[in-house]
Amino acid sequence: MELQTKYQRLITAVREKDNNVQINEQENILYIDGKVGTEQEKDALWDIYNELDPDYRVGDVRLNLSTGNEGSEEVYEVRSGDSLSKIGSRYGVAWKDIYEANRDQIKNPDLIQPG
Repeated sequence: MELQTKYQRLITAVREKDNNVQINEQENILYIDGKVGTEQEKDALWDIYNELDPDYRVGDVRLNLSTGNEGSEEVYEVRSGDSLSKIGSRYGVAWKDIYEANRDQIKNPDLIQPG
């Protein structure tokens, strides 16, 4: 219950998107599984999570959200403060996979640029 208190803002926002979200706390990890309508809603929830746990460092939440559009290729625009690890964490992808898929655009994986 301690994590549910810590992440109450995120839990409330998730439930506003879908009432069928499953939230479980096990072994000091909060699992949030559910479906949202759009990628923008999903990104907004990840933004809230990042505000509560900057750069996803604590690792006490497993946020598993889908939109029903999974499996299709997605374009992500790099924002200020992003890293391949941070982007990968958001989408459940290893940073190396992002780098390999974008080698034509990324010369140095440690120096990505916004836009």
